[in-house]
Amino acid sequence: MAITLRRQISDEEKKIVLARHGRQCFATGHAIPDGEPLQYDHIRAFASGGQSELDNIAPMCEHHNKAKGTLPLEDFRVKLELENFFDEGERLTLRHLLEHFKAKKMLQAYGESVQVTSNENKVHLENHNYTADFPLFACPRTGWKYFYATLPASILNSDDDEEHRLGLQPRFLIFNKVFELFRHFQHCPVLQPSVGRISDGRILLFDGQHKAAALLWNNQREFECKIYLNPDVRVLNQTNIAAHDKFAQTRFFSSVMILKLGGQFGNDFEDYRRLEDGTTKSERGFMDYLENAPGSQMTRGDRNKRFRSYLYNSIMEDAKNKTRPLVSVSNRSSATEPLTVDMLSKSLFACFLYTEPVADDMASDSYKREQEFSNNIALLNLLYDLALDSWNPKLTADVGQLALARQFSSKSIMAWSELLRDAVCAKLDLDDADDRARPFYRDLSESDFAKIRKVLERLLGWQMWKAPKQGEIDTNIAGNKSALKIWLKSKGLTAGFLAGTGE
Repeated sequence: MAITLRRQISDEEKKIVLARHGRQCFATGHAIPDGEPLQYDHIRAFASGGQSELDNIAPMCEHHNKAKGTLPLEDFRVKLELENFFDEGERLTLRHLLEHFKAKKMLQAYGESVQVTSNENKVHLENHNYTADFPLFACPRTGWKYFYATLPASILNSDDDEEHRLGLQPRFLIFNKVFELFRHFQHCPVLQPSVGRISDGRILLFDGQHKAAALLWNNQREFECKIYLNPDVRVLNQTNIAAHDKFAQTRFFSSVMILKLGGQFGNDFEDYRRLEDGTTKSERGFMDYLENAPGSQMTRGDRNKRFRSYLYNSIMEDAKNKTRPLVSVSNRSSATEPLTVDMLSKSLFACFLYTEPVADDMASDSYKREQEFSNNIALLNLLYDLALDSWNPKLTADVGQLALARQFSSKSIMAWSELLRDAVCAKLDLDDADDRARPFYRDLSESDFAKIRKVLERLLGWQMWKAPKQGEIDTNIAGNKSALKIWLKSKGLTAGFLAGTGE
């Protein structure tokens, strides 16, 4: 007869549990030292069908038992394993998770190719260890053929970007969303299938990767899918992005959207530049080209949004950009990632990156977009070398860290970026309105950047950044950008001060 767990278990019952599990913490399997107290908890929660019997009780170390809070042991163990997976990197997709499961021997294979044959009514899938037939349907809007199926992980993969192919997967995995769905699917059904396409004999999922990831952690190895056979990839990609951005309940992180839209736009841009049609190639010409492309569904606003994303992405994703590790993947800054793309787009990029398409011939010396990218990267790297290289959120009592937190708060950087632009324009003798609108859209010399460095040194060395905590500066930084800019100027942080000329 099973022994029921009471409020306190007896020494005899503890011996039974230890004989079964050993002196190991059930959360991670690590050994619990003899001098450390043992604690006991349910493996599967009572609310989830777990019984209060010794068969459902396991030992835990004191640290993990406190850390798990009210989570059942099984869920807490998955949470720890999930944290280990997300420690592998920031931009992780379903493909990375499948590879992780395979490396951990939790999955034998994934992403295997299949031979695909079809007629008007049926599709046949086959490889060395899988064969199946499914009825075909046709989309009433596009005529594209697709089928519904429950498919094994062995023939599924994520529709990620590859070296010579733009993937349709628009998101990276989000830790909280995967874990919440993992718990949800313990009791609730999956309402909609994951969506994918067939490309070169591979089945690639671009929608529902969080769903699939959560089911993987629930030990499911087959997934309900809707798969397109031969869709127009460009139209499908535009539709997919709109579904995950404009019409989504969970909106894109800014940096993810910029990475996705910028990458797609960049590929289209390069195709346009190589187009041999006898026309002069320019950014404005490219925007007209997109507007007049057959089947184009993008509005002017969509095209402008993607163009800006391309510009931001060209700077943020450059390998020479030292600030890249400090830019948050989410929409919010954090202790370890104080910058966000949204913050930069409203501050430094708003002041030093011209975000309108230019009419300059791309084949002429007057086209300076690449130089503008390089100049913005050089500015970010100067900020890194002079300040952000010292960013260390663990030094909470350090005056230098207090100054950095003030300098690179969202409102602060938006306010002083405008002062910085005015000072840089003064140092570079840019008086014309068009030049001031595009201060970095030009060749800049080492001598020019030596002047810019001096301006930044004056900005970052301003004495008020190191004022005592909870003072007047902190009150103003918590306010709006315009009021903060006025306050900064009232305290001497002016464009003239930054340029070294006074005002």
